[in-house]
Formats: sequence, structure tokens, C-alpha cells
Amino acid sequence: MKLFDVYPLNDICIAKASGAYVWDDKGEKYLDFYGGHAVISIGHTHPHYVKRIEDQLHLVGFYSNSVKIPLQTELAEKLGRLSGKEDYQLFLCNSGAEANENALKLASFYNGRKKIIAFKKAFHGRTSLAVAATDNPHIIAPVNQTDHIIFLPFNDDIALEEAFRQNEISSVIIEGIQGVGGIHVATNTFLQKIRWLCDEYNAVFIADSVQCGYGRTGKFYAHDFAGVHADIYSMAKGMGNGFPIGAISISPKIKPKHFMLGTTFGGNHLACAAALAVLEVIENEELINNAKMVGDYLINELIKLPNIIEVRGKGLMIGIELPNDMNNVKKNLLFKHRIFTGEAKPNVIRLLPALNITKTEADIFLQAIKIELS
Repeated sequence: MKLFDVYPLNDICIAKASGAYVWDDKGEKYLDFYGGHAVISIGHTHPHYVKRIEDQLHLVGFYSNSVKIPLQTELAEKLGRLSGKEDYQLFLCNSGAEANENALKLASFYNGRKKIIAFKKAFHGRTSLAVAATDNPHIIAPVNQTDHIIFLPFNDDIALEEAFRQNEISSVIIEGIQGVGGIHVATNTFLQKIRWLCDEYNAVFIADSVQCGYGRTGKFYAHDFAGVHADIYSMAKGMGNGFPIGAISISPKIKPKHFMLGTTFGGNHLACAAALAVLEVIENEELINNAKMVGDYLINELIKLPNIIEVRGKGLMIGIELPNDMNNVKKNLLFKHRIFTGEAKPNVIRLLPALNITKTEADIFLQAIKIELS
């Protein structure tokens, strides 16, 4: 059997990792400024994270949600406190796509409606409704096509109000900062308008925080900058620092009923241990403050460089838009300077390093991109 060839794999095989660095199977060292799609939140193989999982594995690695799992309650309490949502409810799953899928389903359960507002350039996952609410025709199979989704321009108040007037809206799903779509930041006034309209029309505000949550932007959720509370927050990626876990944080106004949502693997013992370790490191090492400090430094230095169209983002979620004729910059950063970065479009470099990246490591990246842009 061979692998199903859907990933544009290159020749690099990562064999080990530590902190902000990874090594390939030939011993070459790379600075990781991408964190595997924003997954690595507290650095590779953080000792507290490794020990937490090891200790749990010696006790019990898995049993299903048919039994009580105290680690779930512990995780809910810590997540509620650190995110400022202590009165919210937690449902655990395995990925960001599942989190968004369950959020959209829960909204429809809540108000009995079908219509969903999503936005141009959005990415919400690759399952059923999550992929249908993603503005990318290349990943939407015929079976995913539905008339339930209304795509609107990002940050367009007028189009938003018109959509509410003309439709019975179940929910609005929005990334605080669009990741795959190009690091586009939702304005505070736009998020505030969504909150007002959802209240006015009894719709559900879903804050997709899968990539822009968990402290990455300098707030726990990127939507927090607007001073609003969403009804449901979806999260994954940095939640487990590489261990598969996802979740939705649910407003107390949405009441649970037995069997309305479910999962086999979600919230298992090992996943909860990993997620607790991440929150403990984020809290103890004050990584949200570090994300803001180093992120501000990177953005302020990047805007000084030549041949950049725009620098967008907040904290350690940064997009660098380059002219179309500079598409080789990302490739050169990887193969010449040994720095992993991501991309949002061919000409947007996406930076998503771990929240404990240092100013020294930021300077290594800045020096490399400065060379490539000169």
C-alpha cells in the first residue's frame, strides 16, 4: 500500500524537535515559525507537557464518555477561568472541523433554523457543514453543496444587516482573524455588529477560534479585542500542542439535552492531560503576554522592510503580503535559511510560531527575510 497523494510533500522528514526548533533525518536544524499550522503552542516537546502525558499513560490512556472522566471537569474549570468564560459549558471533540461542525449543529438545535452566514475567504474545516461554510470550491465535494450557507464580504456591515433582514438566520460563524484566507483581521465594529444582530434576531454567534484562539493573538480569543462575548467558541490546534483535541465553549443560554452531541474519542484521558498541560504552561509562563510582546516586535520590524505590500495580524498570527513576483521568498526561507513558515496564498507568508518564541528567535527570522527582500 502507498499513501494517498493529496499533500504536496517535499523532501524534508522531521525526525526530532525541541522548543522552537526541528531537525530532519539528515541532522539539519530548522527554526519553526509555523508550528505545523498553529498547532505547536508551547514549543516542541515541552518537558511539562511530555511528563503530563507520560504520567497519564501509566494510569489510563483511554476510556469512552460512557464513564466519568474527572480530567474533563478539571479542563473545563481551567479553560473557563483562563478564557474568562467561567459560566460557559465545554463539549470536547477531536479537531477544529469537528468543533465547528458541532457548533453549527448546536446553533440549529437552539433556534430551529437552517441558514448560516459565513464570509468570503473563510476556512472552517473539511467535514460536511464546516467545509460547506468554507469559501474554497476546491475542497467542497458535490455532496457538501447546500443552500444553507450565505457567503458575505468580510467586514461589510451593510451586507450583514441585509442578510439578516432577508433570511431567518440560525448562526454567524466568523474567524477573529482569517488564517488560510490571508490573515485578514475582523474589525472590532464588525464583530460588535454581529453580536448586536444575533441578539436582535435570536441567532447564534460562533467565534471560530481554531487558529486565532488560545492566546495566539495576545488575547485568549482574537474576538476578545472587540469586547464582545460569542455564544459559542470553537477551538483546536494549539489546544493540544500536537495531541488531537478540539472543543466548543458554549454560552449558558444554550441548554444541553442528552445525546444531542456525541463523540467516541473526544475528551479522552490522554487528550485532556495534553490540554491541561498546555494551559498550565500558558498560565505559568505568561505566554499570552509573550505572544503580544514578540508579535508586536515582529510586526513593527516587518513594516520597515522594503518590497512588502502589507503586514497584517495580531500577536503571533502574522501575514506578510508580498508582490506576486516574490513567490520564492518562502521557499528560500526554508531551503536557504532553514526556517519553516506557512502561506495563505502564493504571495502571503503566514507566521504562526509557538507562543514562547523569543525575541532572539524573532531576530533570526527578521534577518533572513530582510536578506530575501533586499
